[in-house]
Amino acid sequence: MIFDYETLKLLWWVIIGVLLIGFAITDGMDMGVAMLIKLVGKTDSERRVVINTVGPHWDGNQVWFITAGGALFAAWPMVYAAAFSGFYFAMMLVLFALFFRPLGFDYRSKIDSPRWRNNWDWGLFAGSAIPALVFGVAFGNLFLGVPFSIDEYLRTSYQGSFFALLNPFALLAGLISVTMLLAHGGMWLQLRTDSDVARRSAQYGRYALLAFIVLFAVAGIWIANLDGYQIISMGDTQGFANPLDKTVTTSAGAWLNNYQQMPLTMLFPAVAFLMAALAWICSKINRPGLALIATSLMLGGVIMTAGMSLFPFIMPSSNHPDISLTIWDAVSSHRTLNVMFIAVSIFVPLILLYTTWCYVKMWRKVTVEEIENNSHGSY
Repeated sequence: MIFDYETLKLLWWVIIGVLLIGFAITDGMDMGVAMLIKLVGKTDSERRVVINTVGPHWDGNQVWFITAGGALFAAWPMVYAAAFSGFYFAMMLVLFALFFRPLGFDYRSKIDSPRWRNNWDWGLFAGSAIPALVFGVAFGNLFLGVPFSIDEYLRTSYQGSFFALLNPFALLAGLISVTMLLAHGGMWLQLRTDSDVARRSAQYGRYALLAFIVLFAVAGIWIANLDGYQIISMGDTQGFANPLDKTVTTSAGAWLNNYQQMPLTMLFPAVAFLMAALAWICSKINRPGLALIATSLMLGGVIMTAGMSLFPFIMPSSNHPDISLTIWDAVSSHRTLNVMFIAVSIFVPLILLYTTWCYVKMWRKVTVEEIENNSHGSY
């Protein structure tokens, strides 16, 4: 074995966090772009400019989503089972919304009809805005606890409903998700376009950054007053994973305990706020490359803030806090984690390399003139 069981459990928490950040930076960027298509593109040619900035990359960016889902299934099978039973209708909504993306990108410009193209523009918007909102709502519900139970055979059962997920705090988290992806997409478009499209993209991107800063601050204050979860006692973290073998209590403000015990982790929310402010400044002085780097770091700061607040919980149970799923007891076997770690060590660097190569080889500003001169070869 490469690592002991406890170390592997921690490593897989970090790995899945890295995959989620990769997904947010890459696929989140083209979601933000698609959400802005109707705002920054006033003519058909301008909207095609917007689409063609992500045209060569959007399908490759989906790899991060697929990899994160596969890693979740392999490393945390009980979380996968509980999440997909509890959030089943939400996940189906995301899946059906995502159908609009490949169809919209590939078929929108095939027919020279304003009505056809306008409908696909709205399809691209919905196919990006709905997943962005639902992912945020799902994360928000983790802080409130998910109503599920586990029986003596370790079978999970969900007692909630779809509409119960749409509570005020979860919707706030959903809006944070939408605004940060809008900002990220706006900085990308400011970098990759010119003229009026770049100007509008910068403007809406900065609006989204300001909204994000306000909403993220409100969420932090709200979490400080929420009932958080805390482990009082549990079995051997090196031993067999058993989610029934622990005692958990809840208390107001407990989600902030990790920051008190490990003050350096305060860097995560600080990075989110500071990078959002830096992105706003860089966009304002027309340095979109730096602004895009800043929003990428902002996304990483947000995800690590959420992860560090929840740690070591992955999916708390509001029905029975003692059976909440954590990184210590919701994981696969020692051998499975080892084998998957070897696979990730090989393939994630490869994904990074070919993703970087694609962006480097296809890097240019997309202009209205280019689209009009190559109307049949562009998206």
